Amino acid sequence: MNITSRFILTLIIVGMTFACLWGEPPKRKAPAHSRFIKVTSDMQPLSAWQGPWHCVYDKKLNLIWEVKRDDESIHDGYWSYSWYDGNTGIADQGDCYFEASRCDSQDLIRNTNRAALCGSTMWRLPTPAELRSLIQTPNSPGSPHIASDFFPHIKNGDYWSNAADAQLPRAFRGKKRGAVAVNFHTKESLSLPYDNAAFVMLVATPPIQLSTALSGNEPITLN
Repeated sequence: MNITSRFILTLIIVGMTFACLWGEPPKRKAPAHSRFIKVTSDMQPLSAWQGPWHCVYDKKLNLIWEVKRDDESIHDGYWSYSWYDGNTGIADQGDCYFEASRCDSQDLIRNTNRAALCGSTMWRLPTPAELRSLIQTPNSPGSPHIASDFFPHIKNGDYWSNAADAQLPRAFRGKKRGAVAVNFHTKESLSLPYDNAAFVMLVATPPIQLSTALSGNEPITLN
């Protein structure tokens, strides 16, 4: 290699070095979660690192989950509810600010459907199996056993399922029947009296366009 060729090669190497140092760094792409996708209130999907989000699309179950907040809206994670479906249960034994009286699970369902959260008017209490399917290894010690980066503001308490007419443990023998709840801190499923003030995280069937666009696999049915 002669002197001219070496000089040209040196210029090329120097130029490439400066391009790497001063050029725009490659954009980081947020890794996709194997099961969950954040969704905005108008049904736009977000990356795992984006926000704010109002629902979580569950690719495994082909459902959308209500995301609890800390804003004193109807979706505030601090509100509690007695179990009531309009016929069975006991009304108005929880605590919230969005009802003139105290709160029950039917109040949250009615208000959430009226607002068509994330485009759905089919919000409901999840089944025990749906709730239990969210249990996983905590993101950090002391955190609830749930994907906290997708489901924030999960409290150390019980979350109602839709399973009513459940036999109660002996400690509640005077209450007769109740409903099943799941605790994401203890990973336990338990039966509680209807008038117990527990937490609620609703679930819904997503709009067709969302499930078609985002679901790469057939939904899994839990037994």
